Order: sequence, then structure tokens, then C-alpha cells
Amino acid sequence: MDAEAGVGGADQLPWRQHYRNLLLLAYQSFGVVYGDLSTSPLYVYKSTFSGRLRRYQDEQTVFGVLSLIFWTFTLVPLLKYVAIVLSADDNGEGGPFALYSLLCRHAKLSLLPNQQAADEELSTYYRNGFAPRHGSLPWLRRFMEKHKKARTVLLLIVLCGASMVIGDGILTPAISVLSSMSGLKVRATGLQDRSVVLLSCIVLVGLFALQHRGTQKVAFMFAPIVIIWLFCIGGIGLYNIIHWNPRIYQALSPYYNVKFFRTTGKDGWIALGGILLSMTGSEAMFADLGHFTSASVRLAFITIIYPCLILQYMGQAAFLSKNIFDMPTSFYDSIPGPVFWPVFVVATLAAVVGSQAVISATFSIVKQCHSLGCFPRVKVVHTSRWIYGQIYIPEINWILMVLCVAVTVAFRDITLIGNAYGVACMTVMFVTTFLMALIVIFVWQKNIIFALSFFLLFGSVEAVYLSSSLMKVTQGGWVPLVLAFIFMSVMYIWHYGTRRKYQFDLQNKVSMRYILSLGPSLGIVRVPGIGLIYTELVTGVPSIFTHFVTNLPAFHEVLVFLCVKSVPVPYVPPDERYLVGRIGPRAYRMYRCIVRYGYKDVQRDDDNFENMLVMNIAKFIMMEAEDASSSASYDIANEGRMAVITTDDYGTPLAVRDFDGLADSMTTRSSKSESLRSLQSSYEQESPSVSRRRRVRFELAEEDDMDQQVKDELSALVEAKHAGVAYIMGHSYIKARKSSSFLKKFTIDVGYSFLRKNCRGPSVTLHIPHISLIEVGMIYQV
Repeated sequence: MDAEAGVGGADQLPWRQHYRNLLLLAYQSFGVVYGDLSTSPLYVYKSTFSGRLRRYQDEQTVFGVLSLIFWTFTLVPLLKYVAIVLSADDNGEGGPFALYSLLCRHAKLSLLPNQQAADEELSTYYRNGFAPRHGSLPWLRRFMEKHKKARTVLLLIVLCGASMVIGDGILTPAISVLSSMSGLKVRATGLQDRSVVLLSCIVLVGLFALQHRGTQKVAFMFAPIVIIWLFCIGGIGLYNIIHWNPRIYQALSPYYNVKFFRTTGKDGWIALGGILLSMTGSEAMFADLGHFTSASVRLAFITIIYPCLILQYMGQAAFLSKNIFDMPTSFYDSIPGPVFWPVFVVATLAAVVGSQAVISATFSIVKQCHSLGCFPRVKVVHTSRWIYGQIYIPEINWILMVLCVAVTVAFRDITLIGNAYGVACMTVMFVTTFLMALIVIFVWQKNIIFALSFFLLFGSVEAVYLSSSLMKVTQGGWVPLVLAFIFMSVMYIWHYGTRRKYQFDLQNKVSMRYILSLGPSLGIVRVPGIGLIYTELVTGVPSIFTHFVTNLPAFHEVLVFLCVKSVPVPYVPPDERYLVGRIGPRAYRMYRCIVRYGYKDVQRDDDNFENMLVMNIAKFIMMEAEDASSSASYDIANEGRMAVITTDDYGTPLAVRDFDGLADSMTTRSSKSESLRSLQSSYEQESPSVSRRRRVRFELAEEDDMDQQVKDELSALVEAKHAGVAYIMGHSYIKARKSSSFLKKFTIDVGYSFLRKNCRGPSVTLHIPHISLIEVGMIYQV
């Protein structure tokens, strides 16, 4: 019996750990995901009754507004996002670009032509249980794959959604903090508006200054605040229902929706621009999904978020039904006097947390855009050593701060900022609904009836709200449209320039027959060391190689054409990251290595990259030796064949020894002069990150049965590594052809050129040590 109890206890341990982790993630989600959604009661009623609805300030209108809020909050955040959209995660990641990457993998919708068949073999490429590219509408998939314009339109829709998320990152902090600080005017009646704006700006600057500490620390700091805030507003709402109007529950009937529009007509439709603010922040549930899990986000929403917010909206409506003239400051006026100041402090802190939700989502969206070739190179900092995917982007953080403070100072009015906020949020939601309809067809492989039902149900509701918010373009609604246009232009220009540059490289790559005609020496002097030639090509030899040897006819003994590319998956397992192949016959000592990253992977400044590269090439040499077909004479038809190198493949042909000091150069040949070695030594002393790097020495494992050719090739690789590694990269100047149209010339010569000059260089993004970098000037006529 004791033995059975022991077995039962052992079986329960994994479940206990699972639920413990689920509860921990649900707790953290309050501090990151739900801050924005939970602070909406601060300004929903004020924004709704700020326009023409002032003429209908009576109990029946308040009941109608509450009914619309209840059914909107139930239909969109609960039914659409929690029940359906959270199930469309991309291996745990959410947001418009996560949906786009799913579509690009299950149908060939990507505009970047650097995808390979080997990418489809990644374990994270397809969703479990779904066959590759066999949707319910093959004709629709063929149409979109065949027509480039259709794929371009799809990309523009995704960029529009991503741009609006960035716009949310500017408007959410402004409206949340300003609305919370305006509560001071309820008790401090002599306080002027400019003082409230100044205090709001101080809080906003402090919020953005905290971002470098990372999402995990911010979540642990802020989660208790949101939980306390939710219980406060839920309790106050319940008190107001009992104290002011217990009949308010009747407003939950859809009858009051119909009655509201019959009474108010067009004015009621325009007022929807204020009601939609009750569901702003719903997109953050999906966009921030990468920081948590769908189960934890659902648990938090259903158990605490939904009931507390519904109670608050009902309580505030109950208060307004008896105090209709307190509409401008209804939230703070509805707070019982003894608890006003504690609730005000919690409200201010909760508003800061609400801003955090969208700021985190903005960082995630920008990182996804950058990885998929739609955003200029920026610095991405991985803020957590233990939790995957939590990032901070300094440039974006400070841009958001400046624009957010500018919006706060310029408008100074919650209603105007709310109009802008509504346009941004509804656009993002509508884009998500459109992409989800395609996900149902291409990824979930359901009948088109399901996709149309989803789109018509939620799309029609969101279209009505969007049309209402667009009526207020002249009253602040123009802000997100202008911001979206700017960010969309930046994204599309960068994507277009990147694509044209890749096509130029593809069309001008060096012929393999030309390489073979040069012989093993390539017609140049081969010096000791490894030359890493960075290229965006996944096949062929880039034109930068011939451009270099034409001007300097010498190159390294071992050549590695290195391609660091992003794959449309959230992350690539380390065991599947490296693809290695050979260029030319064995005697040429030329290899190709493709290093693959997902759009959520962060390329760290890792001192093991060179060592990992050498180890993977060595494993490829061993793997190739085991393949009987590869031991035959070189066949140009096999050019482009690559092998995925995992940690278990063929053991480890090279032994690694820790090695300190620079005596290494005495036992191996080196292409570096004494002055260059002295310069490198001083560079390492001045760069702490370089000086801390682990020094290793490779040794060839003693194996009696190893083929002599394989042993010679491995020995040459080891000697070249000890002699030094040089990084060769093209410094490109991209110009439009003289025959190009004016629009293309402006896009390439002005737009793309400006972005390229003012973003981080590729060598900085790839963490290439400056002392080992060689840049080759290239002019691209696209």
C-alpha cells in the first residue's frame, strides 16, 4: 500500500509543478499583459459622453451604454481573443507578424527569395497535426503564391497592423497616465491642467527609463499593483451597484442595445468611438503571448480580469444613473470618500502598468519586423538569462518616450487622445481578424464557411467601431494615421531595398565553372587562417569574392561563405541552427555555412561562435566521409547540397582544450604581423567583452581508422583556426539605375540610403570584432 502511495505521489509531482508554473505565469501576466485593459474604466464613460451624447444624459442612455460595453467586452476580448485567437499562436508567439509567419510557412507567401527546402525540415516549422501546404482552398493558395501583387498587399496589411501596434505604444502611456493624474482635480480643485500635464510627463519619463531592467523584473514589480487595482475597482463597482442602483443588472440585456440606437441614432453610432475604449488592450493579450503561455493568459482573464472589470463598469453606470452630471470625472467621483487617496495612488501605478503592456508588445513587434527583413537594424537586448524572448530595444524605447510626451503636451485632453487611441486599436483588431480568417483556411485547414463566419461575425462588429472612430479623424484621430504612414513607409522601404539588394546578388553571383577553372589555388595566394565571407546568398559564390581578389589577389587557406539568415519561425533549436556544405572539390578548402535564427531568437555576442563554426565544419567533413557517394569525384550538379549538423552527429572529431596566453602563435603559422598582433592585444585589453572570451585550442582526435584525406583536411582546418579568423563583409552602396522611375529612385537613393546610413551597421548587429573585420566596398545598381 505504501508502495502504491509512493507511485501515486511521484505521478502527481509533474502535475503539481505544471500547475505551479501555470499560476506563476498567470500572476506575472497581470503586470505585463493586462495593465492596459484593466485601466480602461478610467476614461471609457468620459470619452463616450464627451461628444453629441451629452444631449442624452439620462438613465436609459446610461443603461444602453453599459449594455454595449458588456456585449462588446464579452464578444471581442473574451470570445474572439481568449477563446479563438490565442489558439493561433506560432509556437507560443503572438501578434500580426506571428500570424504572417504561420501563413508564409503553410503557403509560399513570403516576398524574400532566400527560403530553402531544408527550412521546412525544422521541428518548429509546421504546427503539429497539420500537413504542409494542404489547405482547404488550393485554388486560393495557388492564386496568392502566383501573383506577387496579392502577396505585396498581404504584406502591406501586416505592416499596417504592426505600425498601429507601435502607435499604441505611443498613445497608451499618454492616455493611461494622463487620465489617472486628472483624478487630482477632483480633490485639488485649484489644480490647473498644465500642472496635471507636467506631472504626467514626469511619470512617463520615469516609466520609459525603467524599461532597460527587462520585462521579468517589471512584471514582478507591477503584477501586485494590477491585482490590487482589479480587486479595488471590482469592490468599488459592487459597492456602487448596491448603494446607487441595484437594478443596473437589467442593462445586460441586449434589448438596451437596440433601445440605445433607436433613441440616439447617428449620435449613438459616433459615440461608439468611446465605447470601443473598453476593449483596448485586448491585442496585447495576443502580442505579448511570447512572454507567457496561452493557458496562463486565459486563466488570468477568466478568473479575475473579466469579472472585476464587468463589476466596475456596472458600478460606474449605477453611480452615473443617479449622478448624471458627474460624467467628466465619473470614475473618481464614484469612489467612496474614505478610500479615495489609496485608490488614486493605486490608479496612478496601474496606469503606469497599463503602459507597460503595450510597450512590451511594441518591442516584440519591432523585433519580429526586423528579423523578417521589414525594419532597419536596431540593438536588441535580451533582458532575461532564464526566460526566453524577453527583450529591450533602446532606440525604440527613446523614440516612444519622445513621441508619447509630445502627444501628451500637444493634446492635454483625454478625449482627443482617446479618439486617436481608438483608431489605432480598432485597426489592429481588424487586421488580426483578417489574418485569422486566412489562418483558418491555410493553417487550421477548415472549410471556408468557418473562415467566413469568423470574419463576418467579428469583422462586422469591428468595422462598425472602426467607422465610428474614423469619424473623429479631425478630432485627434489623425495622429495614428500619420504615425502608421511613417512607420509603414520605413518598413516597406527597408523591405523593398533589402529585397532588391538580394536579387542583385542572386543575379550577379559567380559561376561555379569559373571557380573550378581557377584550380585549387583559385589563381591567388592562399595565406594561413580562416576567411569568413558574409553573404546573404544561400547558394553560389557572391560577387564580393571576385571584387576582393581582383583588387587584392590573396585570400585565406580556408574560405567559409557564411550566411546568417532569419527563418519565419519564432525560434530555431540550437541543434538545428547550422547548415554546412562544400563549395568545389575537397582540395579547394571552401565551405558554405548557413546559420539560421527565428524571429524571436536574439543573436548574442557569443564568444563561442567561431569555435562552434569550426566544430560544425569538422563534423560535416566527418559526415561527408561516411557518405560513399560524396567520396567520388566532385560533381557540379551537387553544388548547393547542405547538411544539418547536430550535436550527436558522428561524435566530436576535434578535442577542445582551454588555452590562455598568446603563445599559440609560436606553434602555428600566422598571417598576422607582429604589429597586428600587438594591436589586437591592446584592443582586447580595451574591450572587456573581448578580453573575457574563452581561449581554446583545437586538437585532432587520434583515430587509427580515419581516412588520410579526412585527417589532412581536419588538420588544415585546425591550423587555419589557430592562425586567425578574418571577417570579410561588403560595404554596400545601393543606387537605382538611371532608367528607373522617379518613385523608385526616390525610394532607393533617398529613403533606403537614409535608413541604411542611420541604422546600426551589420558588423555591429552580428557582433563582429572590429580588429578582425575587412570591409569591401560594393556598388549595387538595382
